[in-house]
Amino acid sequence: MSQTGHVENPFERYSLGDLVGRRTLKWQAYPADVLPLWVAEMDTDLAEPVRDAVIAAARSGAVGYPWGRAYPDALAGYAADSWDWSLDADTVRHTADVMTGMAHLVRLVTPPDGVLVLTTPVYPPFLDLPAITGLPVRLVGLTGAGRLDLDALAVAFAAVRAENRTPTLALCNPCNPTGVAHRHAELEQLAGLAAEHGARVVVDEIHAPLVHPGATFTPFLTVAGAERAYAVHSASKAFNLPGLKAALIVPGAGAVDELTGGLPATLDHSASSIGVLAHAVALTEGRDWLAAHLAGLDQNRRQLGALLAAQLPGVRWQPPEATYLAWLDCRGLDLDGDPAEVFLTRGKVALNSGPTFGPGGEGHVRLNFATAPQVLTEAVGRIRSVLDR
Repeated sequence: MSQTGHVENPFERYSLGDLVGRRTLKWQAYPADVLPLWVAEMDTDLAEPVRDAVIAAARSGAVGYPWGRAYPDALAGYAADSWDWSLDADTVRHTADVMTGMAHLVRLVTPPDGVLVLTTPVYPPFLDLPAITGLPVRLVGLTGAGRLDLDALAVAFAAVRAENRTPTLALCNPCNPTGVAHRHAELEQLAGLAAEHGARVVVDEIHAPLVHPGATFTPFLTVAGAERAYAVHSASKAFNLPGLKAALIVPGAGAVDELTGGLPATLDHSASSIGVLAHAVALTEGRDWLAAHLAGLDQNRRQLGALLAAQLPGVRWQPPEATYLAWLDCRGLDLDGDPAEVFLTRGKVALNSGPTFGPGGEGHVRLNFATAPQVLTEAVGRIRSVLDR
């Protein structure tokens, strides 16, 4: 906090000039005159303990295959402190990244004649799972508020069972792109539906630490009836480590033996050793950094809401309960095409196109607000200028 009482926003530390030169996908995929508010990485620094650990490992040549239980132990400690979740670190498996883990698990739990169930709109790589796994897919829409439609899921499970097939639900919790943090009661009801219909559930919980004031993250494996489910975790989104690949597969209490014997030992060596190190240090020594960035994200979230209300009142949105991603409904703007394409070509602002998230994404864009406040202001101003023209 400054002497004036202003709480420092860590995203204020970088000017637009500082960010343009970054050699990452976010800042290099488009020309330099485009503001990139698309792919999910944060425009910030690394937590100092993480940076120091990575540099020390590189200097010492400790970049071989990963080994040890530091990352599972770190997740177990973080889960206990943050979510009152006592997970057994000894049952946890490493994997390269969350979506790789999701694909392995979907294959593991789904018989060849099974059906993959997805809720949409959803993070686009989920929509690649049918091709990766060779499974047919059944899509179930979220509610208008972006929450789970439990009645529709029950119908989908029953329909798959009526075909003498086994359903597997791949779920995103918290939800990307809607920013919804599924509630305990919703997840418990979902677990009951899955048990009733013999469905398996595999959950991506990569955004779990990124929950805003007023909302709560509930690990799916903590609800009654989720004993045979799986969750996949990674520190990459919360601590801005997407390029340092590492994730963890966590089995429910009734799935431990299945995971132990069902996936090859080489899976545990597929993560980056530097990634495993960075993620473990982040979860144990980077919590003050995360707290500061969560406060900054909340400031940015509120700033975005004020900008939209003042300059883009035709855009509808619900401030996300989690993630640093805003799901914006632009259908009221009466644009002549995909809003993301219009804003890119005419306003030089890169957002994610809603249709890439599946049914329910038409007329929407996803905006990443984990950036400098001045970049948010400039981006909304550019979009306003498109409408004015």
